[in-house]
Amino acid sequence: MRTYRLVAIPGDNIGPEILESSLRVLEAVQRAEGNFALKIEKHDAGAFYYQRHGVRISEETLEACRRADGVLKAPVGDPSIRTPEGTEAGLLGGVLRVGLDTYANIRPVRLWAGLASALRNFEPGQIDYVVIRENTEGLYVSRDKGVGNRHAVADTLLMTRPGVERVCRFAFEFARKRGRGAPADGVKRVTCVGKSNVLKSYAFFRDIFWEVAEGYPDIQAEALHSDACAQALILQPVRFNVLVMENFLGDLLSDLGAATVGGLGMCPSGNIGEEHSYFEPVHGSAPDIAGKGVANPLSQILSAAMLLEHMGEDAAARRVERAVWEALKENSVQLDERGRALEGTEAITEAVMSRI
Repeated sequence: MRTYRLVAIPGDNIGPEILESSLRVLEAVQRAEGNFALKIEKHDAGAFYYQRHGVRISEETLEACRRADGVLKAPVGDPSIRTPEGTEAGLLGGVLRVGLDTYANIRPVRLWAGLASALRNFEPGQIDYVVIRENTEGLYVSRDKGVGNRHAVADTLLMTRPGVERVCRFAFEFARKRGRGAPADGVKRVTCVGKSNVLKSYAFFRDIFWEVAEGYPDIQAEALHSDACAQALILQPVRFNVLVMENFLGDLLSDLGAATVGGLGMCPSGNIGEEHSYFEPVHGSAPDIAGKGVANPLSQILSAAMLLEHMGEDAAARRVERAVWEALKENSVQLDERGRALEGTEAITEAVMSRI
């Protein structure tokens, strides 16, 4: 019996609701597989924690995340709770990604069964690519470090050779191990996205990407400007397999991709480092529907599946993904035009668990 110690962070607003759904699914798949056990401890962090304690997350929780076999985090943040600088106080990205050195953010974009793409001319499974964003550098390295006054403000975009090399190498390795290429042509392809025709930092990223690509002759490499890529993700999403890019661009383009596959509520993510990892939905904490029982928990459930795969429990991860696919295909999951659960969070959770 393999045993894993997990940290769960309930987060803010809808966070505790959808985290509970994912934990119940994890319990179900643990029983169904019967060959591993999960020991889960909950730790509070986020906006409301900041409101009570003046910090986003405690040192004790950070240390627990470092010791854990994995971390499952729910959405955090609340627009009404701000730092003295005016930014959202509860966001944990800068703390966890840098503190745990989880340098690669994996954001799958997949059109699941039972869902209609906003692009309307694609079938389930035809859109299936992964955005890998560098997590610890780029423009977001200026989080809470911008300088200025009421006349001007500057935020710094920073890239280093070690940082770019390791995330590009991660992207090529991910494409090699993924087991499938782009839906349109089956080609294992890594696309570097930036704005190298305008900014030196993106040219720096692109040049290192080409250097790393030489070590992967079995993977097709290409580079696109970010504006051209945004257009292609709408017009030709089926030609993409793995995309790698700087932090800020990855944030934008992965959300664009989410809009083509049913919204952010269908998009999980993983933050991966050499020693630590954590998994979370792409979306925010949705304060407008908190406590109403209509949040879609699938992004959180699929994040739990990514956690299982990262720990080596591939069979359990596939079981969860199949359960989600079947629940959607059989119309047991009903979502409205804003991605909310028409029959409630509980109904979706039960639909997935019944197929585990």
